[in-house]
Amino acid sequence: MKILISNDDGYLAPGIIALANALAPIAKIVVVAPDSNRSGSSNSLTLDRHLFLQRAKNGFYFVNGTPSDCVHIALTGLLNFRPDLIVSGINQGQNMGDDTLYSGTVAAATEGFLFGIPAIAFSQLDKGWDELDSAARVARDIVERRFSNLPQPYLLNVNIPNLPYNTLKPVLATRLGKRHESEPVIRDKDPHGRDIYWIGPPGAARDAGAGTDFHATANGHVSITPLQVDLTHSAQMAALSRDLA
Repeated sequence: MKILISNDDGYLAPGIIALANALAPIAKIVVVAPDSNRSGSSNSLTLDRHLFLQRAKNGFYFVNGTPSDCVHIALTGLLNFRPDLIVSGINQGQNMGDDTLYSGTVAAATEGFLFGIPAIAFSQLDKGWDELDSAARVARDIVERRFSNLPQPYLLNVNIPNLPYNTLKPVLATRLGKRHESEPVIRDKDPHGRDIYWIGPPGAARDAGAGTDFHATANGHVSITPLQVDLTHSAQMAALSRDLA
């Protein structure tokens, strides 16, 4: 198996190092990741400047761009083979519910999916890297499942509680939950007295009932949510057609 690994925390993040170490024994891996933290970059591609691809001493490649840039460059300009799988993460912090729209971790996987390659995004529930070895072991278990019953390609979003491996409950297939509106921006002053703003924390879970990613992880389960890229609101097509008639 050939696997391309990326993330949004940067090529030096403990999560991507743990993920690469876990997958190296079972696959040929290539790591292409951002040169620094690009959390919240979503699916953006860099079109206003040129990008550099460099190689670190540990063999990882890094790009001065977004997670989507990294996967795009790897697939269209670096690799001389087509990966069997794209894997992103392990992210420091959850990517559940509405988070998936902003997540660079999910975006890296999505970029591979758009090229017709199966892809999986991995995130730990809480920040701080607690039980990272456990999360990496879970990631390897999930990659080895192969998911032969899913249509190809597939796009999966995985969230892993920060718990010891032997205390985690069974993996559950889930749907995305929903969050309340984000908290207000944090307003401050720079040294020159100008107003500056920091994006506030995400809202609390609003739909966290049984079957959601929020509910599963809160109860000690690993959550796997199948994602799709088609944003068409099919249920509104008939009503829109009547309005246009």
